[in-house]
Amino acid sequence: MIDIKVPTVGESISEVTLLKWVKTNGQYVERDEVIAELESEKATFEVNAEQSGILTTAASEGDTLAIGAVLARIDETAAKPGGNGSIAKEAPASAKEIPPAAPAPTQEAKAAGKGKLAVKVPTIGESISEVTLLKWLKKDGDLVKRDEVLAELESEKATFELNAIESGQLLQGAKEGDVIKIGDTVATIDTDIAVPDKKEVKATSAAAPAEAKQATVASATDKSPADVKATPVAAAIIADKKIDPKNITASGSAGRIVKEDVLAALANPGKKAFKGQELFTRNVRKEKMTNLRKTISRRLVDSKNTTAMLTTFNEVDMTAVMEIRKIYKDKFKEVHGVGLGFMSFFAKACAIALGEWPAVNAYIDGDELVYHDYADISIAVSTPRGLTVPVMRNVESLGMADIEKKVIELANKARDNKLTIEELQGGTFTITNGGVFGSLMSTPIINLPQSAILGMHKIQDRPMAVNGQVMIKPMMYIALSYDHRIIDGRESVSFLVRVKELLENPALLLMGKDPVKTLLEL
Repeated sequence: MIDIKVPTVGESISEVTLLKWVKTNGQYVERDEVIAELESEKATFEVNAEQSGILTTAASEGDTLAIGAVLARIDETAAKPGGNGSIAKEAPASAKEIPPAAPAPTQEAKAAGKGKLAVKVPTIGESISEVTLLKWLKKDGDLVKRDEVLAELESEKATFELNAIESGQLLQGAKEGDVIKIGDTVATIDTDIAVPDKKEVKATSAAAPAEAKQATVASATDKSPADVKATPVAAAIIADKKIDPKNITASGSAGRIVKEDVLAALANPGKKAFKGQELFTRNVRKEKMTNLRKTISRRLVDSKNTTAMLTTFNEVDMTAVMEIRKIYKDKFKEVHGVGLGFMSFFAKACAIALGEWPAVNAYIDGDELVYHDYADISIAVSTPRGLTVPVMRNVESLGMADIEKKVIELANKARDNKLTIEELQGGTFTITNGGVFGSLMSTPIINLPQSAILGMHKIQDRPMAVNGQVMIKPMMYIALSYDHRIIDGRESVSFLVRVKELLENPALLLMGKDPVKTLLEL
């Protein structure tokens, strides 16, 4: 058997989506034949058979797969099929003499027999008193197995899943959108009702009539915005162009929106792309704020009202960083399995500067100043439900590759609403990158209770005076918003100048070591 794996497709790409199987499971394929189409966040590409043989698929259309994951397997020892498409293998002479095996006895499903058990909202944080029921993943009356995910809940800080505490029949007690107190009952499970094992369930569903598929397709068009699925490229365009996905006709597998669907919607903005309305409409709509959005709003206002916030600016010549990435990105990827991005340079530079200017890494607690001898750096991540700021711990002790891996891990968790409370608490400093959206300059708001936040921005070619001559340089404005109650002007400006110095001379990040060797080791 030969494993067909997801190939490396770009320095910063960690996963792809399986758009379509061109060849089917069990089909004989020739070497170099296209067997599937994959889509990364930047492009769509094909995967070819590495040998001739029988194809066994290991993923389904619509699945998101990590780089290097097994996509399929090919049995290169299998004979080429005959004209009828079946595998040309000779049956043993004694095959007819062997009586068919008796069907395995079906085990009777047993009930847990614990009566009706209440499924309650768990305690998820010391300051959280209520959550919102975002979505039921199981229907009222469904038979569920112990530990199966029943619903998605959202607190003011994160989204998390609610699992079945025992096997039985689910009886819902709350509706999607309800605000529920910690400890309140969301549903009950009748454990006196037996739940068949997975094999029985699959056998039953396989025997269901064709109209079941039609019902599934029909329900896909009824999904709320949070339920709409899209490929990475399509999702990026939707977010950038602010298109309502409910009004985009999905043509991908399992109701998934693909890039072509979004482009088609953009080509007809008056009819489909924006709420399905014709030109010059005057519609107004209201939507209830989520707990996460309420929290973001409250914290931003608190930050503006309770801190003496001031912003200082500088600019960085990104030539050296970009040159290092250009020279070593392939080798770095080969050694570490992740791309060498900008965030690792900025995070490392900030960690060093925070150690030299400890007030920037501190915060006020009543009448006391709390200093930190470590750098737990929060990174601002934009998600469909709002802004989250997961934390990278001990950045001062991490290598460049460790930082890049952590950034990818946290960003993926944020996108999939899988961040834990622990991953969202305890940061001492924040970095936000408005440059990914095209921002040239901004004044970021402090992430309480921290005292400072660094804003990265778009890299823009600009004419600069260098040794009396005008040269075009890739420049980035950087901004430090800080609480003037704890950080003085000298400290804030010196911190930002130090970050600039480290970024314009990246070898200083590796002081005392061979830069090239160390970069590849980190």
